[in-house]
Amino acid sequence: MALYDTLGPDATRFVCNQTAMTTICVSADYVSKTAKLKLEEAQLPEEQRKMHKIRNLIVFDDAIAPEDKSLAKQADLTLHTMEEVIFRGREAKKAGTTSTVEPKPEDVYMFSYTSGTTGDPKGVKLTHKMMVNGVYAMQGPLAAAPLNEEDCYISYLPAAHAFEQALFASSLVYGVRCGFFAGNVLKLTEDVAILKPTLFPSVPRLYNRIYGKLQAKIQDAQGVKGWLVQKAVDAKLDNYRNGYGLTHSIYDKLVFNKMKAVLGGNVRVMITASAPIAPDVLDFLKICFCVPIVEGYGMTESGGGATCSRADDRQSGHVGGPVQNVKIRLRDLPELQYYTTSDPPRGEICFYGSSLTPGYFLNPEKTKEALHDGWLWSGDVGRVNPDGSLTIIDRVKNIFKTS
Repeated sequence: MALYDTLGPDATRFVCNQTAMTTICVSADYVSKTAKLKLEEAQLPEEQRKMHKIRNLIVFDDAIAPEDKSLAKQADLTLHTMEEVIFRGREAKKAGTTSTVEPKPEDVYMFSYTSGTTGDPKGVKLTHKMMVNGVYAMQGPLAAAPLNEEDCYISYLPAAHAFEQALFASSLVYGVRCGFFAGNVLKLTEDVAILKPTLFPSVPRLYNRIYGKLQAKIQDAQGVKGWLVQKAVDAKLDNYRNGYGLTHSIYDKLVFNKMKAVLGGNVRVMITASAPIAPDVLDFLKICFCVPIVEGYGMTESGGGATCSRADDRQSGHVGGPVQNVKIRLRDLPELQYYTTSDPPRGEICFYGSSLTPGYFLNPEKTKEALHDGWLWSGDVGRVNPDGSLTIIDRVKNIFKTS
């Protein structure tokens, strides 16, 4: 399982206590933070302590500050470097004192804790079956741009997020090469320029930022250059919406190849997920980067994408239809005036399929609230469009979803 900054100290303590965790892997700058959390708890009565079972920190970096080592010792934490752990594993393998157990499909490989918008976070159980089924289900939406061993993607989204879990699992299944960013999202374009990925995944927050910067450059362009760029954008948008593709023999050379270079120049397909994105932003980015952008929708509880638009779909403003291993139905919400008998049908989106979680770790009450006869109630309100695609239009509970 993964711990992350937005969980906050209280939620972090809750997770450590619920999982009876004894070991945490951290970067060097988190040694002192973890030690301080544990030392703060030492002032509390024993029955209120939640991190008392943490004994080991495996540190990714070799260079650990002396003061951090001292703080860890005070907190009764034993420090190990990742290099040391790998060495011990190799030696144990040579000595024959270790063995490998093949996982079963139903085995849980990770607890993915939600950020806990209300109350304590919930540990979503992610199984091998969920992720493998979810990855293979993406073959349909990406049929027009299938992934293969020639592809490469950059991993920079949080490993705790189901989106990144699905992406990394896809790289294993399809043989896609994976490059890891240097650690600073603000310098992502520098990493991309070196890696030159063919697959670029992101979330609306970053896509909107890219959109804003490109629009600003277009607005700043003066004279003939400004006229040419605006004419190129208008022409490509018109061509795309009328079925003439995402490339242009003249304007790409004059204008858009420079924009493509922002992402390394080799990107052939892009993905957006985790929150809705405006249709005009999506269409603009498609014609600027000259590649399809597929939009996925799902939850941590659905192992990532449960629906996805197709790479060859020109219509924006929806999240596609269900992927091949997921069924979807809508549930009437009389209190919000959403009915499946409306035209088009509206209601709470419910999922059923092989990539759904079996439930929440040590939380049967929340599991019962989310799963009903095998159907997962999403909490999102959807509209089924005439072409069978799904559009997210509301939330069952009035809680903001960040991008």
